[in-house]
Amino acid sequence: MQQGSDPAVARGVRRVRGDADRPERPAEKPWFIAPGFDDFIVNNSDGSTALMILLAVYCALILSASLLGGWLPLLVRLTHTRVQVATSFVAGLMLGVGILHLVPHAWEQFHSADLTMGWVLGGFLTMFFVQRYLHFHHHDVPEEAPETHGPAEAFSDPEHHGREQTLADKSARRLSWMGATFGLTVHTLLDGVALAASVELDRRMGRTHGLLGFGTFLVVFLHKPFDALAVGTLLAVGRTSRSLRHWVNGLFALANPAGLLLFYLGAGRFLQTAPHFLGAALAFAAGTFLSIAASDLLPELQFHAHDRGKLSLALLVGVAVSVVIGGFESTGHDHSPEAQPLEKRIQHGADAKESR
Repeated sequence: MQQGSDPAVARGVRRVRGDADRPERPAEKPWFIAPGFDDFIVNNSDGSTALMILLAVYCALILSASLLGGWLPLLVRLTHTRVQVATSFVAGLMLGVGILHLVPHAWEQFHSADLTMGWVLGGFLTMFFVQRYLHFHHHDVPEEAPETHGPAEAFSDPEHHGREQTLADKSARRLSWMGATFGLTVHTLLDGVALAASVELDRRMGRTHGLLGFGTFLVVFLHKPFDALAVGTLLAVGRTSRSLRHWVNGLFALANPAGLLLFYLGAGRFLQTAPHFLGAALAFAAGTFLSIAASDLLPELQFHAHDRGKLSLALLVGVAVSVVIGGFESTGHDHSPEAQPLEKRIQHGADAKESR
């Protein structure tokens, strides 16, 4: 009896030991846990603690930078000239982010130029016709707004000559900041996913020198204030209340930490099953960016003969900022692991570590 039971016990021990040697077996992980997260929360080692602290510091810095950018339109009095310069800068930034960031990221999910540009066109036309249906007009302001007036007077509209805004005007202004907020929120959520993926990739590849995912963190940290400034400026141009601006700014600032959290709660697996959904959202957001910049913000330049050089320079600076930020990105457009979708980058890192 005892001899017959020994082989079974031995086989059981070997199975247990085999499972211990392979802690990342997919069958043993809940469906909502992203690859590698079980090790991250189960192992209470100094490395895991340091990683949690690093992620917390990253989130705190990005959150602070985003809040600061959104508060600038509230802290700085938006006179006529400042409004036009800021609006031109935002137009350039939205063009750069839409064309240089959102469209390439959407293509990385589709790997199809037709699908990518089809969704971009869909976003552009959707925003254009909605604005057209609501009789949208440009946000022109007087050429000599009194410096002593508050922000409300600085946004006077000569097209109405002091008449009360119509419901269509208010709805059109609301569409501008809502469209920009939607696009930037999608982009910011994916920034959080990208940051978490970069940190996880470096960790699983066994990198011990430097800060994990620092390159991606630097990109997000640098451009997040400008994203929040874009939303805050459009909220100011739309004459929204200060309380609404605080709410929108606060919720927008939380989008990046939310994206990071979503990755560790299962976004890594979601990216594997529905990459086209994310690609469509990114491309559609890019289309709304281009529509808002082309039909709402850029025409401000031709209606202000004065300061035309200053406004044009602000537009170019906005584009340049998006270009400089893109220079820090390591994704590129080649066939290296960094150019692959996020879930494949993670898997590539795991395979590289196992092959050592």
